[in-house]
Amino acid sequence: MLQPTTGVGMNSAMDDMNLIQQAQRHHLVVREIGEEIDLEIGPGEDDPSFGNATLIGAPLRESSAEDHGESKQMMVVSQLSNDVQDLSQTQQVKRKKKVVKRWREEWADTYKWAYVDVKDGTPRIFCSVCREFGRKHRRNPYGNEGSRNMQMSALEEHNNSLLHKEALRLQSASKDKIMADKPVYVKAVMSKTAGSILEATLKRDPHEVEFIQAVQEVVQALERVIGKNSHYVNIMERLLEPERMIIFRVPWVDDRGETHVNRGFRVQFNQSMGPCRGGIRFHPSVNLSITKFLGFEQTLKNALSPYKLGGAAGGSDFDPKGKSENEIMRFCQSFMCEMYHYLGPDKDLPSEEMGVGTREMGYLFGQYRRLVGHFQGTFTGPRIFWSGSSLRPEATGYGLVFFAQLMLADMNKELKGLRCIVSGSGKIALHVLEKLIAYGALPISVSDSRGYLVDEDGFDYMKVQFLRDIKAQHRSLRDYSKTYARSKYYDEAKPWVERYDLAFACATQNEIDQADAINLVNSGCRILIEGSNMPCTPDAVLVLRKANVLVAPAMAAGAGGVVAGELELNHECSLMNWSPEDFESKLQEAMKQTYQRAIKAATDFGYQKESPEALVHGAVISAFLTIAQAMTDQGCV
Repeated sequence: MLQPTTGVGMNSAMDDMNLIQQAQRHHLVVREIGEEIDLEIGPGEDDPSFGNATLIGAPLRESSAEDHGESKQMMVVSQLSNDVQDLSQTQQVKRKKKVVKRWREEWADTYKWAYVDVKDGTPRIFCSVCREFGRKHRRNPYGNEGSRNMQMSALEEHNNSLLHKEALRLQSASKDKIMADKPVYVKAVMSKTAGSILEATLKRDPHEVEFIQAVQEVVQALERVIGKNSHYVNIMERLLEPERMIIFRVPWVDDRGETHVNRGFRVQFNQSMGPCRGGIRFHPSVNLSITKFLGFEQTLKNALSPYKLGGAAGGSDFDPKGKSENEIMRFCQSFMCEMYHYLGPDKDLPSEEMGVGTREMGYLFGQYRRLVGHFQGTFTGPRIFWSGSSLRPEATGYGLVFFAQLMLADMNKELKGLRCIVSGSGKIALHVLEKLIAYGALPISVSDSRGYLVDEDGFDYMKVQFLRDIKAQHRSLRDYSKTYARSKYYDEAKPWVERYDLAFACATQNEIDQADAINLVNSGCRILIEGSNMPCTPDAVLVLRKANVLVAPAMAAGAGGVVAGELELNHECSLMNWSPEDFESKLQEAMKQTYQRAIKAATDFGYQKESPEALVHGAVISAFLTIAQAMTDQGCV
């Protein structure tokens, strides 16, 4: 009686080993793609029993010796064949449970944004992004598809899907992922000295992924500078710690009388060059990491500009979308009740940023004036009939186009006739469209958080005004395609797959990932102008450099807002409104100076003018050396 049972056990063991090897093979296939992983385990079409198999729960317990003894006493010879058949079926069910359970445990330990839930009495693995399971993601990873090539095609199809890319974005934003990626940041830095700076930042702020990414890019650009003078190591360590970080509560009441609480931030990063200047951002994603990253970038941007200013950034996780005018006003007033303590013409000069326009700046300034008791022109961006220069809102967008023109001029080219892609649809993106049209270029796209709009005929002034009306009424860009038949709106997609010559990234940080960079290169684009701070992920940066795509960093190309803000607060400017021609002339001259400083710093440290990293590294080097000199002169403070 025991001999047949032993034989069955041996066969079962062999089957289990084969199945485990199969599971490991699939697991390794997923790892080779870059730690991408399937978000679904569902039933196969040709195996109805698989859908009823349990995916969670304890594994089947192996039969003990006592169980065998009891079974031997109760077993009847006439039932042996039926028992063997039942045992075979049990082994098959057990086999499927074991494979799925093993794969799920490996998966669940690493990926936190998917979860197991019961659907129609059966446990399933759901995607936290869309709350769906099954073939809405991809096919069954364990076959029922025929050949292995067909299975891999299904895997690649899923890995290229927008759902999976969103899951990877969540992965990069998770704290567990940041901790796991510590060695990756340091590995990208070549010198031990630069690596020590980055290691210190990682130990101090391990969960601030945006700030760490910004520090990594700057440290890489400064390797040759730090290598020549070890004194800059201490300067860099001091620079990476903000002078002060203010975090505060912002309570406000909505139109229904309900109380809400948001969190406010202001990071005054460095004042060695002068009073701080930096934007205020209202967006649900705002946290301390993003605020520090924006303040750090603004410090370098201000140092690179022709003016002597420190750097700061701030904002709140408040979302102005869907809020009434009164709700936005009450929030701005509550926000300023704490912020005004740290503002002033010789302290900190706030300006517009994402989610904060002339309306919000007006509310903020009104509350500030009420609290301090006098009128001080320390805010940039309010309406021109009571403060500021005539082209302040357009300055950043126009400056991006002027900077692109300078780059093309060094290549003996011009903007006229070039197809241009613009991401984003805020004030910067729309002003980029305006100036591109003025120079004879053909801008064909804008985008928002839901997708992108492409017009093959290109935008003109009338179409840009229509886009502006759509945004002012909080409507979707999809409405544009209802009016212009040659246009099309693509849901959950980005514009980098189109065909174009020049790209302007004006949406938000990390909007271009590795796949987007590959699409950008394949489109034929050879120049990328950064309108938003840090729009490329580290992987995207590597792709662009290998393809010799010239990148105009936001630190240099986005200096138009700094220039306009300084002109706006200038005493001479406050007594008169600049004409558009005078303002553009001054803006062009300031952008030219910024461009020349970046190129000179790059060539001084051995970078070829035509190399893809010349402008990026040159801008960082020039800004850092200016700040370092001021910090050295002022001592250890």
